[in-house]
Amino acid sequence: MTGSTGYHAGQSAELSVAKSYMARGFQITAQRFKTKSGEIDLVAEKNGDIVFIEVKKSSSHRCAAERLLPRQMKRIYATASEYLATCPNGQDTNARFDVALVDGAGQIEILENAFTA
Repeated sequence: MTGSTGYHAGQSAELSVAKSYMARGFQITAQRFKTKSGEIDLVAEKNGDIVFIEVKKSSSHRCAAERLLPRQMKRIYATASEYLATCPNGQDTNARFDVALVDGAGQIEILENAFTA
């Protein structure tokens, strides 16, 4: 998917993932959080813990997972660091990085703690 179609499919996938996290008691604190370092699709919070969520949509979960590249992970880390700097506990805030895979049928697979620094 490219252009407008890909953009809208990505937005739809992000909305579905956000609803999934909210159904599990998370509050979405940021959507498409952008800094000079990069962008994080969703940021969620529950009981003071922060979850940075990268949403990947493709025809299958496997294909979606293959779209997360090391350089993108590096940008996500840098952006998350900037986000954590705004939190009361700063870099000491409990945080994790999840990847939410969305397939062509709209099914969501969440990989908690998908990558670590």
